[in-house]
Amino acid sequence: MDSQSAAYTLEDQRRMSHAKNYFAWQGRLVNREIGRRVIEVGSGVGNFTGMLLDREAVVALDKEPHCIGQLQQRYPDQPNLRAFACDAEALGERDAELAAFGADSCVCLNVLEHIGDDAKALRGMASVLAPGGVIVLLVPAFPALYGPIDKNLGHYRRYTRNSITQLAKAVGLRVKKAHYMNWIGFFGWWLNSHILKREAQSEKQIATFDRLVPALSWLEEIAPPPFGQSLFVVLQRPC
Repeated sequence: MDSQSAAYTLEDQRRMSHAKNYFAWQGRLVNREIGRRVIEVGSGVGNFTGMLLDREAVVALDKEPHCIGQLQQRYPDQPNLRAFACDAEALGERDAELAAFGADSCVCLNVLEHIGDDAKALRGMASVLAPGGVIVLLVPAFPALYGPIDKNLGHYRRYTRNSITQLAKAVGLRVKKAHYMNWIGFFGWWLNSHILKREAQSEKQIATFDRLVPALSWLEEIAPPPFGQSLFVVLQRPC
C-alpha cells in the first residue's frame, strides 16, 4: 500500500470509529462464531478490538507499528491483550511463535482486500490456528461496486461468495458460512462510486448509516439479503 492509501486508511478508521452501532452489529456476528483465544489480524487502531476483550486471550496484529501504539494507548492495562506489529502476509513466517498461543479463532475484518496476496495471508492465518479453528472475515462485496473510495483505501479487490469459496478451496479451508450483509450500503456505495465519484466516505454519510443499523441488522437477521455492500465469511481449518 502506498503512503497516500495508508493516509486514507487511517482517516477512514478515524471516521468509522464513531459508527458505534455498526461495530456492535459486527460484534454480534463475530462473537457467535469465535472461541476463547483469538488472533485479530489487521487490528488497525483497535476500532473492533474492544469487542473481543471479554475473551480469555486476544493477540492484536497490524503491519503499522504506530497503529499498534495507538491501540495499546486505547486499551491500557488489559491483561488478556497482547499487541504487536506483524504483516498479514508474513504470518506464515511466525507460525511457530503464534501457534504457541493456542488460538482457536482468527478475526480479519475489512483487511483481506488490502492484501496483495490474499491466498498467502489466509494460509498464514490457518497455520497459526489449532486444528478445527475458524477464520472470520468481513470483506467488501461485488467487484461492480469498486470505485475511487476503494482505490484510495488501498483495496485490491471486492469479493463474491463464489470468489471467496474458490479462494478457500485453493488454500485448503472449508467454508462454514458466507452471506452478504448491509443491502442499504450496497446502493450507497454504488452511488458514491459511479454517480457522485466520491474519493472518501463522508462523516455525515457514516452517521446517517449508523442510525439505520439497529433496524437494518434486525431485518437482515430475519431475512438475509441476496446482496450487500459486504460479505461475512467463516472459514474452518480441517481437524
